[in-house]
Amino acid sequence: MQKKAVPHHATLIRKGRVFDFCSENVTLPNGRTMDMDMVRHPGAAAMVPVTDDGKVLLLKQYRYAAGGFIWEIPAGTLNPGEDPYTCAGRELIEETGYAAGNLEKLTEITPTPGYSDERIHIYLATGLTPSHQHLDPDEILSVHPVPLDEALAMVADSRIQDAKTIVGLYLASLRLKPQTLTGK
Repeated sequence: MQKKAVPHHATLIRKGRVFDFCSENVTLPNGRTMDMDMVRHPGAAAMVPVTDDGKVLLLKQYRYAAGGFIWEIPAGTLNPGEDPYTCAGRELIEETGYAAGNLEKLTEITPTPGYSDERIHIYLATGLTPSHQHLDPDEILSVHPVPLDEALAMVADSRIQDAKTIVGLYLASLRLKPQTLTGK
């Protein structure tokens, strides 16, 4: 059985609005003790919303850290004590203005394991019905219905570079088009 790191103590460097920055002294599985800088994140949920006619609702969203607008699937941070399924349903409505009749978990990813414990739960959202979009003050985005094949082409030609979006689109395509793998 593989050993795990043993934490000795943690120092909160800064408590942020969404996540915390810490320095933690740990003994690694190889026996070495060192300080590790960490981002402690509550987790998130993302969803690939697919309309009845097979279009994915992609967001073109402003991201300051990325230097401008990028293509993404809807996603949001878990509230304290909130389960990922509930978060996915809430964020879908908030960001796209659509509610899902069905949310199916596709996977869970760890996007930046070198310095963060964030986990993103990714869902396929179908059975969409209009609701009421209500964006947070820092959300600058527009919703674009895009055929799934075109969204995958956007990944291939690097128009989509966001990791959760790439994973979500890929797994949604496998779920929605299983015959492409089996040749049926």
